[in-house]
Amino acid sequence: MTKETAIKLFNERRIRTQWNEDQGKWYFSIVDVVGVLTESENPNNYWKVLKNRLKKEGSELVTNCNQLKMESADGKFYKTDVADTEQLFRLIQSIPSPKAEPFKMWLAQVGRERIDEIEDPEIGIDRLMETYMRKGYTKEWINQQLKSIEIRKELTDEWENRGVKKGQEYAILTDEITKAWSGFSTKQYKVFKELKKENLRDHMTNLELVLNMLAEASTTEISKKKEPKTFHENKVVARKGGNVAKAARLQLEKTTGKNVVTKLNAKNLDNPMLKPGNDEE
Repeated sequence: MTKETAIKLFNERRIRTQWNEDQGKWYFSIVDVVGVLTESENPNNYWKVLKNRLKKEGSELVTNCNQLKMESADGKFYKTDVADTEQLFRLIQSIPSPKAEPFKMWLAQVGRERIDEIEDPEIGIDRLMETYMRKGYTKEWINQQLKSIEIRKELTDEWENRGVKKGQEYAILTDEITKAWSGFSTKQYKVFKELKKENLRDHMTNLELVLNMLAEASTTEISKKKEPKTFHENKVVARKGGNVAKAARLQLEKTTGKNVVTKLNAKNLDNPMLKPGNDEE
């Protein structure tokens, strides 16, 4: 089973998802959906209570509820209750919410978009570009980001070929690369940029993206050459790939007298990744 993870948005609320290629369906984090529908400050507790009630009622939703590892706000992966589209429609019936009907329409749209993207992958790229443009990013930054996504995919494909496990092991290797070239772990980097749940790459400047791409592309090429057999060997390769970009960063900083890694993020009005007059919320 191959899985593609994503963050889907409903009225700017994050809903974690995974696509199951074999079954041809999306799985959605139930807690995230409950949070959107109820606006509860503690959706985990709301779902726990609702789950117990549905279980006593003999609901098939609870009986057939699956769990998948999904990334949490702390960057780690935990087993999470998930539901497919049909199960979510049943869940909606159990939660009194004025958002129920718009949510149903949103689910139908997500399904339609996925089918369209399978038939024509360029549609997915176009939608991603539109999303970034609405947030005020420049075309130059968007093009860099799209290239970054492509290079990241090549790296994860290489990791998969080397037997690296998705989830925690991917996160550990990413940390090795990031720390090697930037001097920060992923978590430290986000703290430095005053970020919380936001995607770090969405808040990198052009230069930061370029160096991150160099680090990941270098890791991919070194891995193909060295053919690491163990996770430890993959960590060594990741550091070597990151060090290639570190050398470029240090040389650039020496020449320009400016730090490449900065506190600038997409919330800063003076960030060159944004068009004048745009401030991403």
